[in-house]
Amino acid sequence: MDTYLLLKSLHVLGVVIFLGNIIVTALWKAIADRTGSPAIVAYAQRLVTITDFVFTALGAALIAITGPMMAERFGGVGAASWLLWGIGLFIASGIIWVIVLIPVQIMQARMARRFATQAEIPLQYRRLSTVWNAAGAVATLLPLFNRYFMVFKPT
Repeated sequence: MDTYLLLKSLHVLGVVIFLGNIIVTALWKAIADRTGSPAIVAYAQRLVTITDFVFTALGAALIAITGPMMAERFGGVGAASWLLWGIGLFIASGIIWVIVLIPVQIMQARMARRFATQAEIPLQYRRLSTVWNAAGAVATLLPLFNRYFMVFKPT
C-alpha cells in the first residue's frame, strides 16, 4: 500500500471532521442561542464544548500530523508557496482557537451551567457569544481558504 495515499486519506478524514464540526457546531449554537431559552442554550453550550474538544481537536490533530508527512513528497513544508500558505492559514486558525474561542467557550460553559434553570440568559453570555461568533467566523473561513491552496496548489 502506498503510504502517501494512506496519509492523504487520514488527512482528508481530518479535514472533514474538522470543517464539518466547526461549521455544524456554529450553526446549531446560533439556532440554540436564538431560542432565548436558558435550558436549550445551556445544553447547546455544553455540546459545543464536548464536540469541539472531541471532533475539532481530533480533526486538527490528523491534519497537523499527516500534513507535514505528506509535504515531504513535494520537497518539504517550505518547498512550495501553496504549502506555506496552507500551513500559515491553519496555524492562524489554531491561534484564534487557542487565544479566543476556547477561553470564551469555557467561560460560556461555566455561565451556562449556572443559568440553565433560570429565567434569563445573562447579558455577559450574549456578549461572549458575539465574540465567539465573530472569531469563529474568521477561524472557519481561514481553513476554507486553506482548502483552495491544498486542492489547487497554485504557484
